[in-house]
Amino acid sequence: MNKSLLLASLVAVAALTACNKPADTTPAADAASAAASSATVAASAADTSASAAMSAASSATDAASSAATGAMAAASSAATAAMTAASK
Repeated sequence: MNKSLLLASLVAVAALTACNKPADTTPAADAASAAASSATVAASAADTSASAAMSAASSATDAASSAATGAMAAASSAATAAMTAASK
C-alpha cells in the first residue's frame, strides 16, 4: 500500500509537470502539488518505519534463539553433572 501511495504521488507530480501551466498557476494546482509532495514524504517515512520494525523483530528473534541455546547448554551441563554424581 505504501508503494501504491508513493507511485500515485509520483504520477500526480508528473501529470502536473506535464501540463506546462503558465507561471500564474491556480491555488488548486499549487495545493495538489504540495499534497503530492507531502504524500511522497509520508510514504517514505512509513517505509522507513516498516524497515525499523522488521529490524527490531529480527533482533528479538536472534536474542530469543541465543537465550534458548544458552538454556539448552545449561540443561545439558546439569544433566551431565547429575549423571556423573549418580555414577559415583
